[in-house]
Order: sequence, then structure tokens, then C-alpha cells
Amino acid sequence: MVPLSRRRLAGRGGGAFRRGRRRYAVGRAGGGCHNARVTNPAEGADTPAISALAPAVSPVAPPAAGVPSAPEVAAIRRRTNAVLIASQVLGGLGVATAIALAAVLAQDIGGSEAVAGLASTASVIGTALLSVPLAALMAARGRRAGLTLAYLIAAAGGAVVVVAAVLGWFPLLLAGMAAFGAGSSANLQARFAAADLAEPQHRARTISLVVWATTIGAVTGPNLAGPAGRSLAGFGIPQTAGPFVWGTGIFLIAGALVWFLLRPDPLLTARAIAAGAGDGPDDSGADRSVRAGWRAVTASPRALLALAAITGSHTVMVAVMVMTPVDLSHHGADLELIGFVISGHIAGMYAFSPVMGWLADRVGRVAVIGFGMGLLALATLLAGTSGGDHTQSAVGLFLLGLGWSAGLVAGSALLTDSVPGAARTAAQGLSDLASNAAAGAGGALSGVVVAQAGYGWLNALAATLLLPLAVLALRAARHRG
Repeated sequence: MVPLSRRRLAGRGGGAFRRGRRRYAVGRAGGGCHNARVTNPAEGADTPAISALAPAVSPVAPPAAGVPSAPEVAAIRRRTNAVLIASQVLGGLGVATAIALAAVLAQDIGGSEAVAGLASTASVIGTALLSVPLAALMAARGRRAGLTLAYLIAAAGGAVVVVAAVLGWFPLLLAGMAAFGAGSSANLQARFAAADLAEPQHRARTISLVVWATTIGAVTGPNLAGPAGRSLAGFGIPQTAGPFVWGTGIFLIAGALVWFLLRPDPLLTARAIAAGAGDGPDDSGADRSVRAGWRAVTASPRALLALAAITGSHTVMVAVMVMTPVDLSHHGADLELIGFVISGHIAGMYAFSPVMGWLADRVGRVAVIGFGMGLLALATLLAGTSGGDHTQSAVGLFLLGLGWSAGLVAGSALLTDSVPGAARTAAQGLSDLASNAAAGAGGALSGVVVAQAGYGWLNALAATLLLPLAVLALRAARHRG
């Protein structure tokens, strides 16, 4: 006779209990009676049980070997997010401290404002070129290996920039800036590392929290650029190159943090969970080439919109942002004021990303992408017509960052949602390659446009890049309908 408590457990919809050495799993399936199954550890197989035990009984299988349980996954998720947030604070600080004066440094060494944008452009191109090999390394060895290597390359690039500034050698400056772009690669890839173990319904918010963490370092960094430059003046290092010394040290600390603390690896853990649950193929042996990523993206209109949103918003932001310090300096702004405007811009990029993530989860990814497009259009209007009004420039740059945040967070979540798991890493690498390559081209041309036509025309041309994005958004919305 089954004790009353056990019969009550069965009758109320499910559970599990032991009787002696046997374990019973009890469930409800449509209210009908089903034969019970009893797991007998000694026999290693299920044996028939009395059918009156429960409406439905199924064996309770333990987690597969090497697969973490649900509480363990939650703990790993919290640890992963904490490490990524800490590394993002450091990474944002390293990038923002140095990049604030990159255009001024390039103009000083190159001797012309026409080449001022090439420093940031070289950094963006470096980020683009490193995106695919870093994504391939992460797919093969995990996020920890790829992120650590990216920070080490960035640190080496910062050292090369300092040497180039001392020697006054412009080509070496560009080479160092390209390597320095690996810091941005690490910061960008960290958002996908956060998505590896995120619950699908909270994916955008999880991405946005890691993006938000960059705010602390990214907003503080430009304000430290002036003091950082002056702190090394006695060592024969130009004031505009001093921040790169600090950036190099910060990247080394960030790399050590990731290498020693990002354990277990989130991507490898997610694969183990998927393989153990049989939820689909893992991508450990999948094709991770750019071509594979492109096939996965073009197979879905929503994935294509996601790629365009990430690429378009990043290109508009970079093209306008890199020449804003030069325009401000032409209108009498000193280094502290330039740093303040750039800090406001970076606050727009990162500080409100949790709001964008919440909106993307609540009202939809496509709607937030459309909202970001509107913000970018308004930003280019304000910045392009500011003239010598530094307040209007600051507002325009803030909105520019806010529009970028909407496009990046919603686009990243939509891309992860819209491609199969086996192609996800390749598609993520493609998105960083495309966005940074396009932004690099925009940054390279921005100096030429400003030199020939002016800062206002640069903003007008940047705004036209939003038109193809609007077409893709309408297409994706129609396809979903």
C-alpha cells in the first residue's frame, strides 16, 4: 500500500520520492492513468511498478556527466556576469582614456587635420580585422582565451603608439592604433559572452548590463586624458600620448582578470548544457568562417536587419564622433571641454543600455532598433548645425551615443535570437567584422569630408546611411507579420 502522502503527491500533479532503494518520478499527463516506472539503481534499468501509484510516472534521469545542474548554471551565470562587468569597467577605461586624444595626436604627428581621423580609423579597422580570428579562437577554445588574447594585443598596441609618438613616425602610429583596437574587440565580444548562458527572455537585458558596465570606465576615461598626459611629461612622452601608457597597463590588468577568473568558460558551459539536454547541435565542430556567418544571416530577414542595425549605428557614431574633437577645437574648446563632451557622448552609449535592453525584451527588438534610428537622425541634425554652440554639440553627441546603444543592444539580441546555435559564433564574428570595417571606412573618410566640405556635411552624409536600415526594418516587420 502506498502511504497517503505519496498518493497525495501523485494526485496533485507530480513529484519524486524514494521507497527503499527505488526512486519514483510522478507526473500528470492529461489526467489519465499511466503505467508507473521505477528506477532501480541496483539493476541499472527501469522496472514496471504498480500502475495505481500515479496518473503518470517517468524515470528521473540524473544530469549527464559534466553537465551542471540548474542551480549550478545560475551560479555560473552570476559569476560570469560579475567577471565580465569588472573587465568591461577596465576595458572601457583603457579605451576611453587613450582614444579621447587620438585624433589630436594624429594631427600633431601627421601635420594635417585631413589625417586626424586616421588614428581612430586604424583602431576601428584593427577591431574589424581581429574580430573573425578572435571569434574563431573563442569558438574553438572558449571566451576566456579569446578575450585574454584581445586585451594582450591591445596592451602591445598601446606601447607601440607611445613609441611612435616619441619618434614622430606616423605609419608606426597607425600600426599601434590597429593593435590597440583589440581592446574594443574584447569589449564588444564580451556582450556575446554574457548572452551565452542568458535566458532567452532576458537576453537583451543581460547583454545591456555588460554594455552598461563600460560606462564607469568610458565616462571617466576622457576626463583623465589630460591628467594622464601631464603625468608623464617629465619622461619625454608627448602629452597626447601619455594616456596610451595608462591604457596599456589597464589592459594588462583586464586580461589577467579574465584569464584567472572567467572559469568555467561560459561558451563551453553553454555547449555542454545543450549537448546534455539534446536541445540542438553545439558549434564546436561547425564552420566558423565569414562565409558561414553570412549564410546564416542572409537566411533570415530579422538576422539581416540585426546585422544592418549593428553596422549602421556603429558607422554613423564613429564617423561623427572621431571628428567632433577637431571641430570643437576649431571653435575654441580646450582639452577639458572636449573631454567633457566626449564623456557625455560615452554616457549616452553605455549608461542607458539597461533601459534599451529592458525595452528590447518588453516591446521587441525591431521597435528599439527603429527608436535608435530616430535618435541617430536627430543627433546628426543637432551636431551638424551646432556651429560654435558647444552645448548643442554636447546634446547632439549624447543622442548619438544613445542611438548607438539602442542599435547595438537590440541588434545583438536580435542576431543571437535569429541564427541557429551552430552558426551563432560565426554570425557574431561577422557582425563585429562588418560593423568595424564599415565604421573604419567612415572614420577614414570623415577627415577628408571635414577638410573639404565641413563638419555639417559630414553629419548630413552620415544621416543618409540610415535609409537602407529603415528599408530592412520594414521588410523584417512585414516578414514577421
